[in-house]
Amino acid sequence: MLTLPENVTRAAQDYAYVSFTVRMDEMQKPAQEGFPAVFGLLAEQNIEPVGAAFYNYRRINMADTLEVEAGVPVARMGVASDRVKFGTLPAGRFVTLRWHGHPDKLEPVTGMLIGWLRQSQQLLDVEEGPDGDHFACRLEIYETDPEEEPNMDKWVTELAFKLKD
Repeated sequence: MLTLPENVTRAAQDYAYVSFTVRMDEMQKPAQEGFPAVFGLLAEQNIEPVGAAFYNYRRINMADTLEVEAGVPVARMGVASDRVKFGTLPAGRFVTLRWHGHPDKLEPVTGMLIGWLRQSQQLLDVEEGPDGDHFACRLEIYETDPEEEPNMDKWVTELAFKLKD
């Protein structure tokens, strides 16, 4: 099930993350390695997550590699480690939609969102380059806790892409 896209204004948000450069067939690596590292460091430093875990796609080149961050919004910045860093997601106008279903089926959902943006003549905050598309902020937010709902077909995922100012 898919909701209609909405334009929303998001405030800047501090977050903790681990960066990865992966091919499409390696997209489980950020979840398997990144999220445990982030949550481990936050627990060590008594920092509370204030939202759902997400992927932030920084660069996409479907024929080669993606640069993606496995992250979570936090109540405050902490001390970075060799692996886990802290940053701030940008404030601004975003287009969002929610997908109720398996996260592996998000590629066509994303395509539909891109098509809707073209029809409504809205532009994403993205720079195209020879090594792929570089995004100001392109979030895939996993609103469902896997421990509470192991059936991924029942998961809820929000897409939130920053629009050009």
